[in-house]
Amino acid sequence: MSLRYQAPRGTQDILPEEQPYWDWVRDTAARLAGLFGYGRIDTPVFEPAALFVRTTGEATDIVQKEMYVFQDRGGQELALRPEGTAPVCRAYLEHGLHARPQPVRLWYIAPIFRYDRPQAGRYRQHHQFGVEAIGDESPALDAEVIELLWSLYGELGLSGLTLRLNSIGDRNCRPAYVAVLREYYSDKLDRVCADCRDRFQRNPLRLLDCKQESCQPVIAGAPALTDHLCAECAEHFAQLRGYLDALGIPYELEPRLVRGFDYYTRTVFEVHPPVEGAQSAIGGGGRYDGLIEELGGPPTPAVGFGTGIERIILNLKRQEVAVPQGRGVQAFVAYQGAQARLSALRLASRLRRQGIATVVATGDRSLKAQMRQADARGARYALILGPREVETGTVTVRRLADGHQETLPAEEVVSRLRP
Repeated sequence: MSLRYQAPRGTQDILPEEQPYWDWVRDTAARLAGLFGYGRIDTPVFEPAALFVRTTGEATDIVQKEMYVFQDRGGQELALRPEGTAPVCRAYLEHGLHARPQPVRLWYIAPIFRYDRPQAGRYRQHHQFGVEAIGDESPALDAEVIELLWSLYGELGLSGLTLRLNSIGDRNCRPAYVAVLREYYSDKLDRVCADCRDRFQRNPLRLLDCKQESCQPVIAGAPALTDHLCAECAEHFAQLRGYLDALGIPYELEPRLVRGFDYYTRTVFEVHPPVEGAQSAIGGGGRYDGLIEELGGPPTPAVGFGTGIERIILNLKRQEVAVPQGRGVQAFVAYQGAQARLSALRLASRLRRQGIATVVATGDRSLKAQMRQADARGARYALILGPREVETGTVTVRRLADGHQETLPAEEVVSRLRP
């Protein structure tokens, strides 16, 4: 059969059999966020495009290549959300959250949209769990955010992960590093990709974020950011490392890690699974002390992370992690005859009101065909209603695992099936 319509490239349908993975990740994330004192926030799927251009950076790949931008009927230029932090910061300012006790701790699960080359675990519409802690510059808050992310992966059952950590300084010490980086790259531009030659002119720090294989040897030899930190940034980074050591969270220093957004300052981090690749990171984040100010607010320190749910699920499957399955269908009501059909509907309704997942047969299939349908649905019990059961007010209860069968008064079925 030739399909006339299919899901757009880079998107996917999440079918019922996949939902246990999604439920496991979302429920675990929500539970842990609550344990750490974070409250949920939901922002619109689209925002003014200028919000992301201003905060993410005009020279980033997200703004130049990946945003879905459109004009509404009023002529306003909007963008589908390409990342979660800027909208939360916009909401922080718009709703006066600076007046609340600081830091304000927020979490979200949201669809993210980027026009990118689809690959394993990377979709043009994907979903992200993120947290933002706004209003405190203490490195202890960085450690808290990292601990939450690290705890999430552990609670989900992932193993063999690597936390990579760096500091990229702030507006005081970064210009000196950028000058050193420019000097290093100045005689190597013929060895890097065309995008990197453009980054050299527009935003040199982005050179370190290139994923092209041809650029990796040059990046590997680049000067380390941590060798050029000012005293304040160096002390902040040293304290963070001390907190992570105290919490027993292992990490590797990655002196050329910068992340893909211009708003990051000081702390940046990523978590990678055992299976590596150009897009292997399953989560990451950092500190963004200047973002609120960039949006017109007062100087406000903040830190957060985002982790892709699709990538988490990909790695759960790779590591063959067993996730909790839903309870599924407990009872399948089969019937014979039109009069029994009405009784079947009433019985199913009564069972559902008591919290028992129940499916009723449809159509005019034979009893044998209905039993096959019950097996296909994975039901634990088949409840059979025929003319005799309707007349006597009983139900034949068949346990499908072993075929054991008994006839009970209809009022006793609920107590027999109750989990």
